Amino acid sequence: MGRGTTKPTAKTADRKAADKTSLHLRIDFGGERSIGPGKIRLLEQIIQTGSISAAGRALEMSYRQAWLLVDELNRMFREPVVVAQTGGGGGGGTILTETGNDIVRLYREMERRAYGASTPEIRSLARLLIPPARKIH
Repeated sequence: MGRGTTKPTAKTADRKAADKTSLHLRIDFGGERSIGPGKIRLLEQIIQTGSISAAGRALEMSYRQAWLLVDELNRMFREPVVVAQTGGGGGGGTILTETGNDIVRLYREMERRAYGASTPEIRSLARLLIPPARKIH
């Protein structure tokens, strides 16, 4: 080891593995009604792009699949989640309603809390993994 460098410890390796680890939730409400990472990512892409088709392309999903997921979300909740917006230079687009924004915010908050509560177990699971192959430059 050169001057000023330190050998990584097991604790450092655990922390790096945990940093790359993610936890995703799927919430099943019964009756084939659920939300999970895919629908939430779609809603987030609609926020970013203002379009169901652009959101679908960003997620490498067909327009039909994206539209079916949006329709499912709109039928699942009491208030619409995604609505068409008319007018403007581009001829309108798609936006999330207050309900849609609440769904994304609440889901991400639950995910953050679940990850925080599960950190010790995630680190323990990470220690059981086969070490990643080292890159040779």
